Amino acid sequence: MRERSLPASPNWYSSRCSDVSSSGLLGVGAKNVIYLIEVSAASCRVTGELVGHRDLVSGFSFCQHPEQSHICVSSSTDGSVRFWDSNNKTLIRKNAPHQSPISAVHWSPADKNLVVSGDEKGVVVCHWFHTGDTAIFFPEPRTIFCLTCSPHSWKSVAVGYKDGMIVLIDISKKGEVIHRLRGHDNEIHSLAWSPLIGEDALYARSEDHDATNGVSAEEESGCFLASGSKDQTVRIWSTAKGKGVMTLKLPFLKRRGSAVDPGVKERIWLNVHWPKGRATQLVSSCFSGELAMWDLAKTGKQKWSLFGTSSEGQNHSRIVFNMSSVQLQDGREILISTSMDREIKCWDLDSLSCCWTLPTLGGHVYTLTFSPVGIGCLALGVGDNLIRVWNTLSTQNQYDVRSFWQGIKSKVTALAWHLKKEGSLAFGTDDGKVGIYDVFSNKPPQISSSYHRKTVYTLAWGPPVPPLSFGAEGKQSYSLYSCAGEGVILQHEPARLNGEASDIDKLIRDTNNIQHKLSPHTDLSWKPDGKIVAIGNEDGSIDVYQAPSLLLLCSIQQHHKIINTLRWHHDHGAAPELHCLLASGSSNAVVYVHDLRSVIENPPESPAVLTEPYRRLCGHTAKITSMAWSPHHSGRLVTASYDGTAQVWDVLEEAAVSNYRGHTGYLLCVDWSPADPDVIWTGGKDFTVQEWKVSQQEFTKPPKGKKMVMMQEKKQKKKNKTASGSVGPAEPKINGEPATEGKQAEQVLSEEDEEEEVRSTNSLESPAVNEVPRKSIPPAKPKDKPDLMKKKKPRSMLPLSTSMDHRPKEELLQDCLTLASVKHSRAPPAACVPGQGDYIHLGLFHDREALHRMFEAEEESHVEAGHYDSVVYLRLWSGDLQGALQLATERGELSDHLLSIAPMAGFEVWSRTVEAFVKQLCMQEQFLKAASHLLSINKLYEAVDLLRSNKLYREAIALVKARLPADQPLLKDLYTCWAAVLEKDGHLSAAAKCYLGAGCSFDAAKVIARKNDAPSLRTAADLARISGEEVLGQTLALRCAKDLAAAQDWVGAQEVLSSQTPLLAHRLHLCVAELLAVALADSGILAPASCVATHPWATLNGSNTLQDRARDIWGEEFNVCLNSAGDRSISALLEELKSVETPARSASIPLRQVLLYSSVHLTRSLLSWLLSDDGRLLTELWQAAAWIGDSGHFEVSAAFCRLLFPEGDVRIFSRKHSKTLHLSEAEAEAGSLQAVVCYHRLYECWWRDSVVQNGPSFCIDDEPNGQAATAELKELCSRGLDFEPSALLSEPHAACQATQRSVRETQERLSTMILQHSRVQDGRTDSGNQQEGSPSQTATSDVEQGSGEEETFLSLSSKMSKLQQTLENIPSTIKMFPRPDVVECCLVLLHLDKSSSVSDVLRQQAKDLLRKYGTSLPVLNASRGFLT
Repeated sequence: MRERSLPASPNWYSSRCSDVSSSGLLGVGAKNVIYLIEVSAASCRVTGELVGHRDLVSGFSFCQHPEQSHICVSSSTDGSVRFWDSNNKTLIRKNAPHQSPISAVHWSPADKNLVVSGDEKGVVVCHWFHTGDTAIFFPEPRTIFCLTCSPHSWKSVAVGYKDGMIVLIDISKKGEVIHRLRGHDNEIHSLAWSPLIGEDALYARSEDHDATNGVSAEEESGCFLASGSKDQTVRIWSTAKGKGVMTLKLPFLKRRGSAVDPGVKERIWLNVHWPKGRATQLVSSCFSGELAMWDLAKTGKQKWSLFGTSSEGQNHSRIVFNMSSVQLQDGREILISTSMDREIKCWDLDSLSCCWTLPTLGGHVYTLTFSPVGIGCLALGVGDNLIRVWNTLSTQNQYDVRSFWQGIKSKVTALAWHLKKEGSLAFGTDDGKVGIYDVFSNKPPQISSSYHRKTVYTLAWGPPVPPLSFGAEGKQSYSLYSCAGEGVILQHEPARLNGEASDIDKLIRDTNNIQHKLSPHTDLSWKPDGKIVAIGNEDGSIDVYQAPSLLLLCSIQQHHKIINTLRWHHDHGAAPELHCLLASGSSNAVVYVHDLRSVIENPPESPAVLTEPYRRLCGHTAKITSMAWSPHHSGRLVTASYDGTAQVWDVLEEAAVSNYRGHTGYLLCVDWSPADPDVIWTGGKDFTVQEWKVSQQEFTKPPKGKKMVMMQEKKQKKKNKTASGSVGPAEPKINGEPATEGKQAEQVLSEEDEEEEVRSTNSLESPAVNEVPRKSIPPAKPKDKPDLMKKKKPRSMLPLSTSMDHRPKEELLQDCLTLASVKHSRAPPAACVPGQGDYIHLGLFHDREALHRMFEAEEESHVEAGHYDSVVYLRLWSGDLQGALQLATERGELSDHLLSIAPMAGFEVWSRTVEAFVKQLCMQEQFLKAASHLLSINKLYEAVDLLRSNKLYREAIALVKARLPADQPLLKDLYTCWAAVLEKDGHLSAAAKCYLGAGCSFDAAKVIARKNDAPSLRTAADLARISGEEVLGQTLALRCAKDLAAAQDWVGAQEVLSSQTPLLAHRLHLCVAELLAVALADSGILAPASCVATHPWATLNGSNTLQDRARDIWGEEFNVCLNSAGDRSISALLEELKSVETPARSASIPLRQVLLYSSVHLTRSLLSWLLSDDGRLLTELWQAAAWIGDSGHFEVSAAFCRLLFPEGDVRIFSRKHSKTLHLSEAEAEAGSLQAVVCYHRLYECWWRDSVVQNGPSFCIDDEPNGQAATAELKELCSRGLDFEPSALLSEPHAACQATQRSVRETQERLSTMILQHSRVQDGRTDSGNQQEGSPSQTATSDVEQGSGEEETFLSLSSKMSKLQQTLENIPSTIKMFPRPDVVECCLVLLHLDKSSSVSDVLRQQAKDLLRKYGTSLPVLNASRGFLT
């Protein structure tokens, strides 16, 4: 169902995470999915996935036996082993015998039913495929890194461990250890058995010829085993002797201009592979991605030959993890390798050259876009910090992909090609960076000096706006616009990216005189002609501006959730009326298309507010993430959604065309191929980009009733391993780096994305953890009475001088003599300086200088011991208070005590100490205490900034209100910042209080209304009204009332509007809507809603018509009558109601919504009645009836007509008020309306006639009064027709309807002919179809085949032109105000019994019309009995 695709990157640090079957099918484990890829020497193609594991795939292996080559097995860190059928891509069986993450699995080449797996605890499990049995062994208590089954004996399995040990076990003897192979001193990365049995080939080069470990000559000759280890060596082992035969050291190759230093520990993964049939040739990986072919029989130092030396750039650029080989049907043997550079390469083992390279993706595909200049050049923005540019139209290499990494260092979340300059690609990243790449040069990108604070979501090229547009008149130049997560749109000048970018919000405010806060922006889209820009906002609104001044033309208030994507329809090759279509997608599942032609061509004086879409596309079950218009079609749109599917729409018909379900996660981006109208490209969470054709999809609509990928599996919590002496599991890695380092390198878009991308590349391996042996602790000596109350002796402040007092008695006595000589003798002993050297302790007993010398020595001792607190106190004692405070500051050991004595050193020292203590407290996250200390040195503003920067807004506001004047601008700033944080966290009520505190009533009302439920909208409306924001209050009240009316809560709707005096016209509308709904419900046609709240006056009161009752209620309940003046005047109310927009009529709109729209026109007609404007009255009445009729509800339309015109005559509008309509003021509308009324009366007569002819059982079943009802019907039938049916037999309308039917039939024939022609061209016609002849011969209709006529495409096109010309010549009033089908009405009239008083003239007229216009086959059959 799809063409080409780029799969997810294979998992790292796994010994066998990829394998190739004997039929050439490659399986690669990536994240928790296995991708299946058909490989050959010339090309490769991704054919599907095996999905089912909950965690990372840690191992994968095919069965190598011919009859089961399609069966494969995989293991996962979730502890499960799964068997798959790769042909059907289905799960066969799941085993879960492991309790720990599995690190290796292998399908035995010697036994088609044996699979062996090993986990990190050292447990080995044998799985028997044919029976489902398992056997568990525990050969060694070590962490297993790899294992491999012998190709010669099903009993032998080699297991490699993390500490360098290799163990050979015999599974037929319950996992008995046969040999322990010692030689490596680090992790065993890979093991490979020799493809040939026997050990004679290499014994000439063996290191030990003698048999060891008691191996006798009678035993098997054994088989060689190769191992690759992290100690940078490859060893060949004799499994018969259990000894090493050969050791190969990896070559230190020069790469990127420098040699590998053997003394530096390189990051390495040493994988070995022994190709089949090559007993003396072994393939291994090297340090930096090179592959080496070792000739084991070759003498000399250099036994290796490098792969890919024929041309530059063939090798991998980073370490290789897995290799597997297969022999093709043409005899060539190829090798498949996977690497950390995210590429899968195919090698020819004979020439050692690279056959092809398949790029893979290591992160979510956040964005993809085709170049508008370089056709077929596709740019991908991926979460692995790379930009990829794919030449999708390359004929030499179908995966011609180049990667760009310089200057990015974060996830690429937005891309945009320059509209005119080829190769110029703008990018935005997760860390807020914006730059421009020239993809045709090797230069690093230009980076904008203006960074966003959050993720860049959208980039767009467009014409410059002020200030960049000043002086640019007449020049064709483009600016780069970026929109990021903080809600700001910046304009960058491409030629001066080092300059400051401008925020377009300032221009919007100045141009449109906006005082309130603008909603944060989330997306923008320039119209292709560069004159209009649409900006989506966080509150769901879309603002449309006119460039270059960004004058606001209109605001679209349709969505109620954050806008995710906006797209304008292209302006090439399409009808002009489609150029102004704007598609929008938000976090709800509905796509809206807006027609802005009238607003753009005739800009209103004040910004318009649009609340109804041009088209509504429903089907997705989760939020919309991306969309694209087809450049090849008119009105064809594709959307990507979080429900995991991409949907193609026919926008004009509101029809679903095709649905693609090839991804395994939610979709993030989509684009239409510029070269093929049938090809679309999508990318998403599953780390893949996929190409697919619209015409080849099985499904038409998205799946119903479930959100496929919204719920992500919870990450399993790994138990901490605390057992002493055991080797713990490897630390998880992110893209090969320790997880603690990777967190800084890989910024995330959301917690959901972070969890997925970290899991996708977590390895099963990490550098060995340095283990520190425990010190042996001698047993405690027993004591009879332990001194539990003994206090710990405090540390001495003068340890050096104190220690000198613990010398021998003779030395202590000599100290006394020395001190006496120093104090009293004129000639002190030589080299005796009290307080220094060996006489340090004498400084305490001599002068102050000696004491200071002693303190200096003691300080040095404390510094060496790390006792800086003692140094501080010594300096304090010596009077160096400033030095003590400086040392405590440098060490971060200031305390409240030191701060309390700091004023002794002066104000400046105290102030600096307080500031240093504040920094120390901030490091300890004691922000409130830090702010209080800032207040002590009169730094109020700094204290407030400290609290605000750490989101302690409540405390900061309390501090400002307590210390500063009430009109302080800082207070408003704090309220606004806190409101933004609360709004983001969903605390809308608290945010509204903050806005009120800041005096921003408009923003407070908007915030409360964001929840979009009736109580919130009502509160927001009242708040806006109280605060003086009358326009906003009216808008919110009207939204709330519409929601309540849709739920049939009429009382609540009227209560909401009652507080808004200017909305009286809307109250009248709801009154009419309630009367209409109640009347339909009472007649049993409309089912009542679950919770209905109606007014007591909502009843017709006997014989009253709907219009009479509405006029009475208006006067009684709303004080609206002919004499009302001012805002209550009839003309003012009518003008207010004219501003209410209704969408285009459609059968897809729900019935209750249809009734609301119809009641708008009905209310206008009643107001026109009060103004005695019969023309306007008839027009609005026709609109009201047309709304219900076009919605397809026949019974509702009939009941509507009976309620308004119970006598069947539209001229009699009101008996009670003696109102007769003058039809001459709107003849076309009146004729159409009268025809609709007569149409329903005609069917009522036909029904009565059928009951009379067929008896009471025809419609009246098991009723006690059935006979009486039948008699009553006979009486009605005897009276004849109660209406004048001539309005139904209009020949101009019959001619128009016949022409329209002919146009539709001709269009269907043309469509069928084009469709079958395209199928012939694609070679997909059925075998039974005609093989020769023109496509037009297969497109003829059944009628034409029966008559023997053959129509060509040219003849049908000519016929269509004539019909369209005929249709244009028909008067517009006939087409604008249609009547019921005249042919249908003729048939019903002729079916009526003669007792119905249908005159012969009318019958003859009906027959004449049938003969002239009833040309279709069903009509001919139905009228045969009347016309013969």
